[in-house]
Amino acid sequence: MKLHSWKKLRQEKFTPEQLKAQDARVEQELLEMSLREVREFAGLTQTQLAERMGISQGQLSQTEAREDHRLSTLRRAVEAMGGELEISAVFGNKRIILKGV
Repeated sequence: MKLHSWKKLRQEKFTPEQLKAQDARVEQELLEMSLREVREFAGLTQTQLAERMGISQGQLSQTEAREDHRLSTLRRAVEAMGGELEISAVFGNKRIILKGV
């Protein structure tokens, strides 16, 4: 059985337009994640992230289950995962990153 790289297969099997559409769908999926999904994407367990945040695993579980999060909690979680929280406002096709939030 001959093996091929994914990059080569993509280029051989799909048109540039199809590749662009696929990449856009993947990026959109990555941009729409719950706090739990972001934690899993970062490769962390609840226990590991809770420890980094200085809270219990149970508290993190409750936080992840909420539909409405405090910005301060989100910021602590994202920073504990090594990221930076940005808040943006979207008006049609314009995205404005809010400073000082």
